[in-house]
Amino acid sequence: MRIAIAGGGLGGLTLARILHRHGIEAVVYEREPSRAARGQGGLLDLHPESGQRALAEAGLTERFRSAVRPEGEEHRILAPDGRVLVHHRPPPGSFDGRPEIDRGVLRDLLLDALPEDAVRWRHRLVGAAPRPAGGFALSFADGRDAGCDVLIGADGARSAVRSLLTDAPVSAVGTLVELTIADADRRHPDLADLVGPGSLWCVGECRILAAQRQGDDTIRVGITLPAVEHDLDTYRSKDAVLKVFDGWSPRLTALIEAGDRPPIPRRIEQLPIGTRWAHHPGLTLIGDAAHLMPPVGEGANQAMLDAAVLGAALAADPGSALQAYEKEMFARIHPIAEMSARVQAMMLAPTAADDLVRFFGGGA
Repeated sequence: MRIAIAGGGLGGLTLARILHRHGIEAVVYEREPSRAARGQGGLLDLHPESGQRALAEAGLTERFRSAVRPEGEEHRILAPDGRVLVHHRPPPGSFDGRPEIDRGVLRDLLLDALPEDAVRWRHRLVGAAPRPAGGFALSFADGRDAGCDVLIGADGARSAVRSLLTDAPVSAVGTLVELTIADADRRHPDLADLVGPGSLWCVGECRILAAQRQGDDTIRVGITLPAVEHDLDTYRSKDAVLKVFDGWSPRLTALIEAGDRPPIPRRIEQLPIGTRWAHHPGLTLIGDAAHLMPPVGEGANQAMLDAAVLGAALAADPGSALQAYEKEMFARIHPIAEMSARVQAMMLAPTAADDLVRFFGGGA
């Protein structure tokens, strides 16, 4: 049985690792040229019932525990005038139930646990077609092709595999604008002190200015705004982004001014809640390809849990594995997608500051 996994993100790599542990070979086709081709994003908190469960299935719990950043649990919520509304400090030496880890560190951990030839870099899947004798013919952007018996789409929001199963539309529910500040302790000590070792949220009416500290002393800045109808290019300059925060404390907007490069805007998107498809032999989806949700803490965790459920099913009974996985995944994801949509709406509501303070508990 030849298994192809389209996409070398956290879901696809977790699945490949779990299959490898069961003696099942799988090839991961990844569009990026190498593991170091680009940054992988900010901090993740892995939940015991999902992300951590998947790492246990992958035999990587101890390596994960040695790589987490307990200090990343510290977080602060500020008002637009700079007042501290919430400041949570984890007890020294504590290991929270949802420890933080840099996304890039977690991806490297998974890559290091796979055979060197398990990931085929520079393979951007652009097409897949069922073959008369069974399985799928795969086409890549550079003209190469391959074949497989089982195809698993782990290729994210813009999945090339998804269209084989469903025409569910992706819709915008917000706008995210990102910047990075490298070598923060040395170059911007005031901002490093403002953000602290974990996360910072500055919450105003229908807008959030957030920042996260990474293990390499980079600060990742993320600005969440309502979905907009005009072109995203509106937010490709710092001056335009600063206008959105007119009247906010200069101590906070300094996070925008200090960005090393121009802002990078993108849509926050989701698939319709309750998206399902009729079972197709030898074909399924995991992660964002299957259930794209707003980035409120569940996406990576659920992608990794998808991998754990599907990997165990393939090891136990390959003939019924995909159908059994889809039944479990559809039921599990529906309430999580509903919750994620509610949290996304809350974060962009006029009452977001009060709602977040109630959620995390008041007091500095």
